[in-house]
Amino acid sequence: MSISRVILLVVGLNLVITVGGGVFVYLYLNAMPAAVSLAELGDVKPAQRDISEYAFYPVEKIVLNLPGEDREHYFVLDLALQVDKNEQAGLFKQLEPLVRHSVIASLSSLPLGELKAMRINEVQQRLNAELARDFTAKGMQIPFSGVLVSKWLAQ
Repeated sequence: MSISRVILLVVGLNLVITVGGGVFVYLYLNAMPAAVSLAELGDVKPAQRDISEYAFYPVEKIVLNLPGEDREHYFVLDLALQVDKNEQAGLFKQLEPLVRHSVIASLSSLPLGELKAMRINEVQQRLNAELARDFTAKGMQIPFSGVLVSKWLAQ
């Protein structure tokens, strides 16, 4: 095979790969807006509630002492308990120590690297599950509908 045919073959192959890659990227990017969520399909219809029906009770400055590789680290967490507007604020002041205890017990055993690698929604799910378990174990009804992380600080 002569040198000119080899060069022509390499250029042709390069052209085919480039055009194929361009077509793939074009089709891939155009397919993204066609994705439909479950809510749009009508299978899942989230309950619509007015924001004025909710209140948020803050649980501020939960400080965790976490084990590290070479030293201990501190982690500060602020939470907000999502509650119905009709609930009494005094009730949550009484429950704050139980919430703090559950959060500290759930997260303080984790190494700092593992906790920092967790996403906020993973932490919220873990805290919701832990709080539900602790309240149920004490025979208490859970007076809030969710836990929101409002501050996330690691040192």
